Amino acid sequence: MKQPPLEDQYQMFGSIALSAFGAELLRHSLLPELLGKDAASLLYWAGKQLARRYPLGTLDDVAAFFERAGWGELSTGEERNDELYIELSGPIIAARFSLYGSCSFQLEAGFLAQQIEQQKRFVTEAVELPPKRDGKARILVKWDRKQAIE
Repeated sequence: MKQPPLEDQYQMFGSIALSAFGAELLRHSLLPELLGKDAASLLYWAGKQLARRYPLGTLDDVAAFFERAGWGELSTGEERNDELYIELSGPIIAARFSLYGSCSFQLEAGFLAQQIEQQKRFVTEAVELPPKRDGKARILVKWDRKQAIE
């Protein structure tokens, strides 16, 4: 099924305030039970699929998407030749760490890997890094300059 353009979806849902409780209920109660031991890898794949469905042109666009989706505030750290450090912060991220202690950001990691792969045109993967004590999620995105995407 073809998705309406992202801008249309923003406008359509723009005035509706979403409950973070509903999203977290699905993410932490239902999905892990349905997906079982494969939850992390399936969520990563799902993030990549979402990114293919909603391609974004810049990291600023990706940051806006994250905020709009309720995935947290995205900030980029140091970018080296073939890697980029990304932090997710904000009230929703802090609440997830507070409530669950250990929580996964595989959906976000997959989404970031695919968005950056589409932008840089190199095969790209992302991994979660151990969280800092400041309640921020950290993701390392790496691309392979030897594997260009046509």
